[in-house]
Amino acid sequence: MTRRFGIAGLIATAFLVVWPARPAAHDIPADVLVQMFVKPDAQRLRVLLRVPLGAMRDVNFPVYGPGFLDLSRSDALLRDAAELWITNSITLFEGDATVSAPHLVAARVSLPSDPSFAAYDTALAHVTGAPLPHDTTLIWNQALLDVLLEYPIGSDRSEFAIQPGLARLGIRVVTVLRFLPPGGVERAFHYLGDQGLVRLDPRWYHAARRFVALGFTHILDGTDHLLFVFCLVLPFRRFRELILIVTAFTVAHSITLAAAAFGFGPNGSWFPPLIETLIAMSILYMALENIVGVQAVRRRWVITFAFGLVHGFGFSFALQETLQFAGSHLVTSLFAFNVGVELGQILVVALLIPALALMFRFVVAERIGIIIMSALVVHTAWHWMTERWTLLRQVDWPDLTVMSALGAVRWLMAIVIVSALVWMVSGRIRGGSRQATGSRERP
Repeated sequence: MTRRFGIAGLIATAFLVVWPARPAAHDIPADVLVQMFVKPDAQRLRVLLRVPLGAMRDVNFPVYGPGFLDLSRSDALLRDAAELWITNSITLFEGDATVSAPHLVAARVSLPSDPSFAAYDTALAHVTGAPLPHDTTLIWNQALLDVLLEYPIGSDRSEFAIQPGLARLGIRVVTVLRFLPPGGVERAFHYLGDQGLVRLDPRWYHAARRFVALGFTHILDGTDHLLFVFCLVLPFRRFRELILIVTAFTVAHSITLAAAAFGFGPNGSWFPPLIETLIAMSILYMALENIVGVQAVRRRWVITFAFGLVHGFGFSFALQETLQFAGSHLVTSLFAFNVGVELGQILVVALLIPALALMFRFVVAERIGIIIMSALVVHTAWHWMTERWTLLRQVDWPDLTVMSALGAVRWLMAIVIVSALVWMVSGRIRGGSRQATGSRERP
């Protein structure tokens, strides 16, 4: 029996030694970096790309030894991989028309240490130059694939847009796209996943349309902002009362959103978790105030204004990655984003008012209903606050320096000025309401 197993082991070992190396097969990579140049030139538009060879799934590259790429038998497969995973995934537009299919000029393997994609000229020279020697020892899943595509265009002065569907290359795909217009300044994009249609040099109406949609979807997707609006609407459901409260919230978050977009907000790693914690606290406070019972609209709009300043920084976090798609239309994009947010808020308020009216008429008494629903919000906001506070405590806080102290003083001065303005407006409104009441009481 032992001898029989020994012979079987020798046969299996010999089989593994003699059997030729299998082509490389691989799973979906976790992190993929895509580097891309887009440059219109006369009647053609060149697209240079660099992607990890390991992202080219379903293509079995020949290997030998411990996994070295067999470059002598890879040329045809490199072109097949480029066609399957890159060319078929990219759609280019000239104006509103789709550009014809590109010509695959080159598909080359590069070493992971190759620095040529630091600039367009060096990348183009590298891709169109001599390929790596066939005797280069390179582990196949450490190699890079460089691709040059040429698209036919009518003019290099046209408006171009690109829809690079490259998010399927990996679980987490980061794209660095650089657009080089003729005679213009290079425009860089750095984004995660699939951003859909990217206008390489957007006009103002392109930016406005994109950011209105972004603001609208952001307010509807933001559970914390929706709960805050819900707490605002719950005790005050008449239009005359709500218009002042919602306007205060709008003005306040517009101020801090614009300040953050123009670089006036803190940029430390501690700031986002601090704002998220304060947003949870604002929801908690509003819900508790609803339970206690608030009758003064004037008091509510002042508090709403203060919390709106905090929520504006929260909105700015959604814009940090997206403002790069605004082109040179930053102010237009900020205004459009605010318009989208307000449209979303109007939709939410328009749905909440009749829904709450029906509930308080047929389901539960108004005061009891406000207390029950506010208590549910308190429960949610409390858990958010404690979770975010735990994360906030783990953040490395900056050391106090002269510059940070000056920045803190600047923000304190801004807060004092804004508070004074709010107090003046509140006084005017209070005085106007007293005059209106006095005129009604005169015989």
